[in-house]
Amino acid sequence: MTLTEMRRVLAERGIKLTRSLGQTFLFDGNQLRRIIALAELTAGDQCLEIGPGLGPLTELMLAAADKVVAIEKDHRLVEYLRERFGDRPKLELIEADALDYLRDCGCDWRSWKLVANLPYSVASPILVELAQQTLGPSTMVVTVQLEVARRLMAQPGSAEYGTLTLLVQASYEPKCWFRIPSTCFYPEPKVDSACIRLDRRESELVPTAAVDCFGSLVRLAFEQRRKMMFKVLKAKWNAAQLQQAFAAVGLDSKVRPEEVRLSQFAEMARILAQQMK
Repeated sequence: MTLTEMRRVLAERGIKLTRSLGQTFLFDGNQLRRIIALAELTAGDQCLEIGPGLGPLTELMLAAADKVVAIEKDHRLVEYLRERFGDRPKLELIEADALDYLRDCGCDWRSWKLVANLPYSVASPILVELAQQTLGPSTMVVTVQLEVARRLMAQPGSAEYGTLTLLVQASYEPKCWFRIPSTCFYPEPKVDSACIRLDRRESELVPTAAVDCFGSLVRLAFEQRRKMMFKVLKAKWNAAQLQQAFAAVGLDSKVRPEEVRLSQFAEMARILAQQMK
């Protein structure tokens, strides 16, 4: 779908895109094909798409994979997609708020790949939700704002390293990425985007029993990222509990959260969760 075709469809249907929904559509064919290539789709793959928009990525996935489930919140776009794709047996179109649907559906996505140009407004919450589900997709190939991609790939000590980094990397390893200029989207956003591939870890870093504790630990620690983590965490755990956890992972009580590795957060969560039983 070219930019001219995209504009024509939107104009004919009187659709004005909503910035509050993060609606900005990728139209550049070369970039769309790069996304499909990064996902390494095969004829037997099942794909989940969130925010299909007018369906240019959907079309490519239908040609490459066995099944596509596409979740779209905007009723105007759902009507267009139903007309465009008709009754294609490989496509299931769901009209829903994607974040609510993923929280409530109880689906097993482990054999699926998420391939999507995520709406800017919900990209981070969706990635965190899927990362924290034990039945999350095997692979996520997502287009997000460049700043979000940098946070997903961040390492300790960097300005981008934080809550999003840890909550997603606890379950997924960033593998590769490429930048997409803002001029490839309509309406053109103010910032560039990036497509990043995240692969599910073969073994869990955070035990299932400690997942909630891990989330609480990371969120609380980064509420005041420039402060000493020990003092910040005393809002939830007592000094004796924290001393045991810090000592077990070799951390000084004066350390700041941005200096702490994922593996150390994971082990601290395991210890603190065990203490709370």
